[in-house]
Parts: sequence; structure tokens; C-alpha cells
Amino acid sequence: MNSPSKHTRAPATRWHLPRWMALILTPVVLLLGHVIVPQQLSLLSARHGWAHGGPGWLNLLGVIPIAAGAAFLVCTFRLHFVAVRDSFEMKGTQNYLVLIGPYRFTRNPIYLFGMLIWLGWIVFYGSAAVLAGAVIIWGIVAMLVVRWEERNLEARFGEAYLHIFTALSGRRSR
Repeated sequence: MNSPSKHTRAPATRWHLPRWMALILTPVVLLLGHVIVPQQLSLLSARHGWAHGGPGWLNLLGVIPIAAGAAFLVCTFRLHFVAVRDSFEMKGTQNYLVLIGPYRFTRNPIYLFGMLIWLGWIVFYGSAAVLAGAVIIWGIVAMLVVRWEERNLEARFGEAYLHIFTALSGRRSR
């Protein structure tokens, strides 16, 4: 009778978020990150273009990228909710690749549309603090998060991801 070695580890468990819970949490997180944070940042500096406590007509142009970014973000999240079976794996990299919609043109549409929303808030509030917040977030996302995700996607999906990666970036396959 072979007994397992006492030095072997149990397989790593992955935490799963049920679809229904993700449907509730996603709007909350988006509201916090893309509405409340920019609004609170705008209180830290002057709101250029504002008069009598409200935005000027040029500031109102910021509503266009806010609405477009929000609409595209909702459509992109919908693709993920359709692609996932029962629950989202909360280990950094999902067990599926989305290859349709905006993913045909960019590997990071969620970040792109999120920054479009922030661009709208920069215009709407006319605030240097919102601009600084957007620059910091963009730097973190571009330099750390995207690179980390790409390494994980390549490790998980191998050639399937590399083919998409090279096609979108215009590089030749290895």
C-alpha cells in the first residue's frame, strides 16, 4: 500500500465568483472606479470652465466620451458574461479567450474604454487632479497590469494567444 508522501502539496484551489454575484459586483465596482473616484478627485483642484457650481458648455462635451466608454464597456463585459460557464475564476487569468467584438481590434478593450470614460471626466470637470489620477492609473495599467495579464494569458493559452497577440500587434508569428 502506497501512502502519499507527507511532503506533497494539495493542488492549489481557485476561488470562483458565481455569475450572479459578478452581475451585482461589476456595476458597483464600475460606479466606484469610473464615477465616484473621478468626482472626488475633481474636488481637489479647480474645476476649469465651471460657473455657478455647474459645468460650462465646453465641459459638457465630456459627456460624449463618458457615454461612449460606458456603452462600450457594458458591451465588452457582456461578452465575458456570455463566455463564462458558471463562475469566474479569480486567479488572474480566466479559462476562456474572448475573440469577438472589440477583442478583434485590441487585447485590452476594458482598459481602453475605462480610459475613454476618464478622458470624458477630465473634460467634464476641467480638473488637473482628475487628469493626474488618469495618468497614474494609465501608467499602472500599461506598465504593470497589462504585462502581467499578457504573461499569464501566454502561459495559459500558449500558441492560441500568441497568434492573436501577434495579429493584433502587427508582428510576425514566431
